[in-house]
Amino acid sequence: MNILKPILMQQAPGGIESILSSIVPFLLIIFIFYFLILRPQQKRQKERAKLLESIKKGDKIITAGGMHGLVEGLDDKTLLVKITDNVKVKMERSAVTTIVGVTDLEPEKKSLLG
Repeated sequence: MNILKPILMQQAPGGIESILSSIVPFLLIIFIFYFLILRPQQKRQKERAKLLESIKKGDKIITAGGMHGLVEGLDDKTLLVKITDNVKVKMERSAVTTIVGVTDLEPEKKSLLG
């Protein structure tokens, strides 16, 4: 027991400086983690939600499976996509990865406008 007595009687060096020096690296890691990983991910999620909300009838789209098609109908969570003549597929909005362009389904309106 005499051997351990000097070790147990020692006081912790530093006090508040010791606590701050051990907390600052953790705060720095959390700060870096937030700005390099979490914030960009949140930004991508907002852009994706905006893309899915902006889909409208007549848009050319590409799905996650690589299928190209033309949006012919819309619901809250699903789309009716025309792949070729007489082939229409109902799919989830979340399957859309890209909006390629907009086609004009009503050419009569185009000619009246311009």
